[in-house]
Amino acid sequence: MTRKIYLQPIAFAQSPQSEEGEAVRLAGSLVWASRFALIVRENGKVISRERLGAQDVPAALAALPADLADVAQRQWANFKKIHPPLQCGERTIRLEQPQVAGILNMTPDSFSDGGSFLDKPDTAFSHAAAMLEAGAAMIDVGGESTRPGAGAVWEGDEIKRVVPMVQQLVAMGAAISVDTRRPAVMEATLAAGAHIINDVSALRYDPRSLELAAASGAPVVLMHAPGKADDLHSNGDYADVVLDVYDWLEQRRDECLAAGVRPENILLDPGVGFGKTVAENLALMNGLALFHALGHPLYVGASRKRMIGALSNEAAAHDRLGGSLMLAIKAMDAGAHILRVHDVRETVQAVHVWRGLRDAALTDFAQLPR
Repeated sequence: MTRKIYLQPIAFAQSPQSEEGEAVRLAGSLVWASRFALIVRENGKVISRERLGAQDVPAALAALPADLADVAQRQWANFKKIHPPLQCGERTIRLEQPQVAGILNMTPDSFSDGGSFLDKPDTAFSHAAAMLEAGAAMIDVGGESTRPGAGAVWEGDEIKRVVPMVQQLVAMGAAISVDTRRPAVMEATLAAGAHIINDVSALRYDPRSLELAAASGAPVVLMHAPGKADDLHSNGDYADVVLDVYDWLEQRRDECLAAGVRPENILLDPGVGFGKTVAENLALMNGLALFHALGHPLYVGASRKRMIGALSNEAAAHDRLGGSLMLAIKAMDAGAHILRVHDVRETVQAVHVWRGLRDAALTDFAQLPR
């Protein structure tokens, strides 16, 4: 019999106080959780769900059986954990407020902007510079499409696509993550000056990736995808998508720690759009705050995803700005630390207004009902 426990934030406030009493600041972000669900699963099935105010959580955890109490106490501590900034060369990316990563696809077939920048280095560089000027904290450079049905790319071609752009971005002092599954590409781009590995396979695609990531000392984004090899979207069979993705990320995180990746170098991405139905993606977005219980910064990429088109009369990828902004706001409301987006200027503006709504210097929260 396998029992697991989860502490799920279910209600939020804009300050340390809510109508229900105390609230807990989530993972050093600008988000406060006022109520939690204490969930127990046995062999994958939820057997109990208790709703608690934040002030009632410590006593409830103390009353748990020892095997569950230890895990729940770690989760509770992780919710209150303040994450240190990411150091990317000379640039420091602070995580107490949402940050934006601008997407730069050096590919012919990405679902949204494939072909826009491949073989057009000046256009690509101008676009990257514009994203940085608009407020992107980093540029995420990719040389392979991971949309469903995309063809495999030889690592040599991927290196040719991304390394020259990384070198140009390094010269302008940008923080750079590289979206790749291949260790040769990781090695080449880190040598060229990239700072962060963003791996949609969570370092599973090639057994060499994990060793390389650990040895490099670079931060790494571990993303959930149910499939393996060249079909990351397969095998998406979930009893409860939020809890199942949580378990998957926890296990993969533990495997990476055991292999020598430092805990402060791990960021977690729940993999919106990868091997999940529209309903499952919506559930995942609604349950994002749970992932803070794992104790690592939360990285979310929902920009222009298929779910937006499915909910808006099959809008084409380039016509999904409104839906992308809505999902970005939802992620910020859950305390996400980094938003990976195509539309940087619009998202940064949304971040600024979102922050203003939570700024005690601008809003007198004492006037709000409690």
